[in-house]
Amino acid sequence: MRVSDLLRILALIFVLITSWIFIYSYFSFSKRTIGLPRWLAGSDSKKIRVVKNKCGLSKPCADNFFAFKICSGAANVVGPSICFEDHMIMSPVKNNVGRGLNIALVNGTTGMVLKHDHFDMYSGDVQLLVKFLKGISEGMLVLVASYDDPGTKMNDEIRAFFSTLGSSYAKHLGFRDSWIFLGAKDIKNKSPFEQFLKNNPNTNKYDGWPEMLELEGCVPRKVL
Repeated sequence: MRVSDLLRILALIFVLITSWIFIYSYFSFSKRTIGLPRWLAGSDSKKIRVVKNKCGLSKPCADNFFAFKICSGAANVVGPSICFEDHMIMSPVKNNVGRGLNIALVNGTTGMVLKHDHFDMYSGDVQLLVKFLKGISEGMLVLVASYDDPGTKMNDEIRAFFSTLGSSYAKHLGFRDSWIFLGAKDIKNKSPFEQFLKNNPNTNKYDGWPEMLELEGCVPRKVL
């Protein structure tokens, strides 16, 4: 065998050995340093749970409390909504809201929806609202959301009704004001669940109407 042939064989063996060492080192390093993210690790990973609170509240209510969320209408374009214990009682999607006052009555002990209706306070018959309010009995929760104009036909009798339910602003309610409220027949003090915005050309968000209001919270269950 010539020397040149021997050198070629030795060079080939060297290249093969060097390549094998490189490949082995590379894959060994990869195994040590590269791993799947924990969320792809299969049975050993923890599942991510998305918790949805009732009515979309920012935090859950404690035991013996009802979750609610009330939104007034936006100008005369977007209707109001009333949600109670994750049940959407009234909303534009349900097509059961209207101009004026939108009201839902709920059993304060069981959380059962008893009745709901809307009353036109611009050109409607306010005696229908008076009759509705007179039907409210002790233990009922009253949820109210305004839309467009809740105050043109508001009279002293209706203002007094809402005041006995715990409202602080019913006596001030006027043309195109925004108002949302939760009260009760047998409440001892003024309700903490109420928001009110006066129709004011200098501060209105919309052309002719104040900003839409939104109120959420947890109301205690009435225990018999």
